[in-house]
Amino acid sequence: MTGPTQATTRNARICPDCDGFATVAITLGGRDRHGHLRIITAHCPACNGTGTTPVRRPCATVSGAAA
Repeated sequence: MTGPTQATTRNARICPDCDGFATVAITLGGRDRHGHLRIITAHCPACNGTGTTPVRRPCATVSGAAA
């Protein structure tokens, strides 16, 4: 018995700007009055913090077509 074929999924590409490490925690130095480290998070602006970029689809080109 055969069922429907599974759709193949393409893996998303790793962001070339951050190499997949999209969000980092940066310490500001020192601690607050409760003893906690003061940190901020920074996200990769190229991938918006996801670590991946969309898979590029090859575009179809038509050769010799009249415009």
